[in-house]
Amino acid sequence: MAKKVDDSVLDAALNELKNKCNLMTVCTGEPLTFAAANVGGANFLGDVAMIATDFTLANGTVSGRKLSVATKAGVNVDASGTADHVALLDSVNNIILYVTTCTALGLTAGSSLTFNGWDIEIADPA
Repeated sequence: MAKKVDDSVLDAALNELKNKCNLMTVCTGEPLTFAAANVGGANFLGDVAMIATDFTLANGTVSGRKLSVATKAGVNVDASGTADHVALLDSVNNIILYVTTCTALGLTAGSSLTFNGWDIEIADPA
């Protein structure tokens, strides 16, 4: 039996991220709560404001759909530590929308960093 999903179903999930994410944070370790990932939290190292135009919805690289997250340069680092996770937050509703790993990078408070562009992809069912 074949499996199929309409793009609109996948787009609904990705648009939830696009429309509600207003803050991207870099963290040391995986934040398990909104408070830990948010400004001043236990895992928090730095942040940048996000708006819907920082995200682009498109066909997936292999299949399905993807949401591309824009590059953000000149982001101030607030706390020193090893960055290894990135979190997309909805600070209006105090929700972690998405967490992923990133290449480990030692950060020093007072410096700046660049979030390179990256994708969130949901594949078609197989």
